Amino acid sequence: MGYSFINLRERPKIMDAAAEWFHRKWGVPKEAYEECMSSYLKGDTEYGWYLCLDGDRIVGGLGVIENDFHDRKDLAPNVCAVYTEEEYRGQGIAGRLLDLVAEDMQSKGISPLYLVTDHTGFYERYGWEFYCMAQGDGEDGMTRVYIRRPSHSLDRDG
Repeated sequence: MGYSFINLRERPKIMDAAAEWFHRKWGVPKEAYEECMSSYLKGDTEYGWYLCLDGDRIVGGLGVIENDFHDRKDLAPNVCAVYTEEEYRGQGIAGRLLDLVAEDMQSKGISPLYLVTDHTGFYERYGWEFYCMAQGDGEDGMTRVYIRRPSHSLDRDG
C-alpha cells in the first residue's frame, strides 16, 4: 500500500482541500473545519487532523474535537469525521488512522479518546470499547459512545 498517513501539521498547505473534503463527506460547514484546523496548525490546540493520501488525493481522514455533537460534554476529546472513500475501504486505512490518532494524542498526554457512532463491530477491531449511550444534538434516538483507553505499548517503547 503506497499511501501516506499524515497529520495536517506535516502538510499545512492542504488545509483548504482537507476542510472541503470533510465538508463534502459530512455536510458540516467548511468554515467549522477550517476553524478547528487553523487552531491546530497555530498550536492553540493539540486536537489534530489526520489524513490518508494516495499521492495528493485525500482518501481517508479523521479529526479530534472537544465534543462531537452529543450531550455528554464530560466525555472529551472526541475523534470525529472518520471517513474512507468507498473504493479504498477494506484496506485498513481507517484502522491505521485510528491507531495514528490514538498514539499521537497519548504521546501528548491526551487520553482516553471518545467516539460516537452508529456502527457496531467496526471500532472494536481497533482497540475501541463500547462505553455508553449519549443523546446526539438534535437527534431523536441515542447514539453509541466508544472509548479508546491508553495503550501500554508506548510505555514499553520509551
